[in-house]
Amino acid sequence: MSFSTDIKQEISKRVTETHCRKAELSALLKLTSSLTISNGNLGFVVRTENPTTAKRIVFLLKEIYDAETELQIYKKTNLKKNNVYTIEVHEEGRTILDDLDIYNEKGVQAHPRYDLIMRNCCAASYLAGAFLAYGACNDPQNPNYHMEISLPEIENANFLVKLLSRFQIEAKIVKRRARYIVYVKKADHVSDFLALIGAHDAMMRFEDERIGRDVNNSIRRIDNCEIANEVKTLKAAQQQIANMQKIIDSGRYEHLNEKLRNVIDIRLKYQDSSLLELCEAYQKNYGEAISKSGMKHRLNRIDGIADRLEEQS
Repeated sequence: MSFSTDIKQEISKRVTETHCRKAELSALLKLTSSLTISNGNLGFVVRTENPTTAKRIVFLLKEIYDAETELQIYKKTNLKKNNVYTIEVHEEGRTILDDLDIYNEKGVQAHPRYDLIMRNCCAASYLAGAFLAYGACNDPQNPNYHMEISLPEIENANFLVKLLSRFQIEAKIVKRRARYIVYVKKADHVSDFLALIGAHDAMMRFEDERIGRDVNNSIRRIDNCEIANEVKTLKAAQQQIANMQKIIDSGRYEHLNEKLRNVIDIRLKYQDSSLLELCEAYQKNYGEAISKSGMKHRLNRIDGIADRLEEQS
């Protein structure tokens, strides 16, 4: 079962107030239904390939309006041969369409009346209905975070983007064939959307995967950084040892002061040690504490002597 299916099943089980149910049903019917005329009566027919969405629409129509519905199932003839669920409402159709502000004397409306989505809970339910109708979300195991809702008209898309912005969720629109896709890419905004529409289990699964991936990436970056530092330390040590050997071979070692000779002796004895380890070894062997900057300064002086020897040769 896909992650999108899990989300739809979860939000279809939400228990909401009547005003929120109306907002949800308004989005569902707006995006999945078309008008019909039977015996002079205006009605509508819903078409969806998602059984969860079909069951939710039938439930809401019954709960809110006690509407009589005709549910039919048929199989598509294309390669996928998906089931298509149709829900027809005739007698109460005009009343429902008018009450949800989907159709009135001015014709089909692009978006609902403000009073339907005035409360934040109702706006969230409208978004839940839109996702139930034509929503999809990448599985959280996919690092390419993506949630989208497919819409038939640009007016629908603009309205949804504006509604999402009320909750500080950033969404964009792209046209895909004859549909307008409202999509969210930022991981934290996808998570906020799932919580907003009541898909809390899906949100927790999404966050678990995201946090786990972020932690693994952080560990990987730390490991890579440590490896890079180790390589850098070894290269520096090899260069220091080569310079020290050059000083010894030239006979200059005996002419150096005691502190520089001690540093050369320690480095040659602990060839793979880091700067901090050299400081610790220096104190242990000579009873003198030395800081990393002090050790670095003496090593630089030794490198400088080796460079001058090379220039003179």
